[in-house]
This record gives sequence, C-alpha cells and structure tokens, in this order.
Amino acid sequence: MAVLVTGGAGYIGSHMVLALKDAGRSVVVIDDLSTGFRRAVPETVPFVKGCVGDERLVAKTIMEHGVDAIVHFAGSIVVPDSVRDPLDYYLNNTVRSRALLAAAVAGGVKRVVFSSTAAVYGEGSDEPLTEDEPLDPISPYGASKLMTERMLADMSRAYGLSYAALRYFNVAGADPDGRAGQSSPRATHLIKVAAQAALGGRNHLECYGDDYPTPDGTCVRDYIHVSDLAHAHLLALDHLEAGGDSFVANCGYGRGASVLEVIDAVKRCAGVDFPVHVAPRRDGDPASLVADPTRIRETVGWRPRHDDLDSIVGHALAWERQVAERGAGQA
Repeated sequence: MAVLVTGGAGYIGSHMVLALKDAGRSVVVIDDLSTGFRRAVPETVPFVKGCVGDERLVAKTIMEHGVDAIVHFAGSIVVPDSVRDPLDYYLNNTVRSRALLAAAVAGGVKRVVFSSTAAVYGEGSDEPLTEDEPLDPISPYGASKLMTERMLADMSRAYGLSYAALRYFNVAGADPDGRAGQSSPRATHLIKVAAQAALGGRNHLECYGDDYPTPDGTCVRDYIHVSDLAHAHLLALDHLEAGGDSFVANCGYGRGASVLEVIDAVKRCAGVDFPVHVAPRRDGDPASLVADPTRIRETVGWRPRHDDLDSIVGHALAWERQVAERGAGQA
C-alpha cells in the first residue's frame, strides 16, 4: 500500500517524501508544479502532474497505486496574498481540499494527515498557544485552512476516516543532507530571503513593521526545522495506522524569535552584513505566534532533532549556496 503526498514537489512536501522513503514506505506524489519543482521528487517516486481538485485524477491515482493514506500539503500559503485575493485561497485551499477528500472517501482511504497552520489562531498571544485557544483567523489563508480542519472532523464522524491536523508555525531550513530545500523564486519565508540577502541574491532585506507590541518591535515567530516538521507528519501517520485516535496538534518548539533576532542569526552564521530596510506592516501578520508543543510530543512521541535557530539558519544557507551554484552552472 502507498502513501499519497499532495504537493510533494513543494518545499515541505518534498521533505515529507524524503522522510517516507527513508522510512522504507511506498510513496506517490500529485503536484501541479505551480510552485513546486519536478526535480524535488526522487526519480524512484511515481509522480502525477495534476491538481488535487481533479477528483477523477485523484481517484485514478488512488486505485492504480493502492493508496491507503494521504498526507495533504497542496495549497497556497502566502498570508498577504490571501488578503488581496481571498477567493483564490478559498478555491485552492478549501474547495480543492473538499474534492481531494471526496475522492479519498470514494476510494476507501481511511487515514489523512493534513498540513494546517498556526494562522487559525488569529492574533495569537504573548504566551505559547495551546490547541484549545479560540480559533479566529484574521486572514483568508487561516480561514481556508480551518475550513478543511472542520471538513476532516465532520468526515471522521460520518465516514470513519481517521485524521491528524498539524498546525505548524514558521517552517524554515533545509534537508541536512542537501537533498531538498525551499526553491520557490517568490518565497516569502524570512530565513530564506535573509539567506539570499547574505549570499548576494538580494541587495537588501525588508523588515515588515517595527512597531509591534513585542520586545524589539518586530514580529515574533516559532521557527521549526522543515525536517522536524516532516518527521512529525510521519509519526502522526504511524499513530493513525496503529489505530490511534484522530487529533489536532501544534508543531513548533515552544519559543519564539523576533525578525531582528533571525536577521542577526543569519548575519552571524553567514559571516556577512547586509542592509535591512524597515517597511510597513503586512496585512494579516499577528505580533506573536509561538506554539505549545505538548500535545504532539505526548500523542506521537515527537522529539525534534534540529531545535536550534543557528542549525536551521545553517541548513538554509547551505541550501541557498547549492541553489546559487546550480544556477551558475546552468547559465
């Protein structure tokens, strides 16, 4: 039996594919390559180019590959973009998730791990967020993800499907062995764009807002290494396959770093300085989002392996150097 990874050619999805392959699991990927890259999927992994909203394609893939579980990453993730174009986010993140899940039910798939987001909590808090916090997203991105969480809960009651919805915080870094990383040219992830600035790929870095109610005035986030996040998804799948109950859990380290602290870490690890320009706040950005990771640790025994900002930054820098070298070789 196989695990279907949607969005498996993207940043987080490609790391999930690696985690599954490293665990000896059979994997198949669906990705429309709108933001992902075919080269991010190992040649040994069956790849289907297409949209998860295409129920016939998903149904065919489930049948042909014997899919019995889905790990769902496909979707749009840029918060300010969702504020500017909410209908696109509700289409891509909610309507197409509904189509995927309909095909899953029809095809007899019994387990789904869903990549959700801390954006479901809205404004956040000065304290680490538990899963029992009020759910009041302030962006269409967060709202679109929350709708899929609710679909999964309803489906679980109606059809006996078991699921895990993992609310991840700020994902960063790259595979420690250099096999995958963040490759999107339009990426907005702070650590990636700061690494690009450190390596000369950008002439400056923009800091969006310095007047937040935080210690240094910049946003505070809980940065989680992408490989640790993939491992959490793998453990969640193992839990469901062993007959464990459905659950929702945060994925983070339980402490935050401000934008300025991240910039300092990148400068320190790269051994260079670069200009930082203060820009207006972005729409939909809360002041602070930090996870309480107690539930994911207790439910599936998750123990992060890269719980260190400098390690995350170091892996991101190594990946950006690799991307730069590959680009130079193709020029």
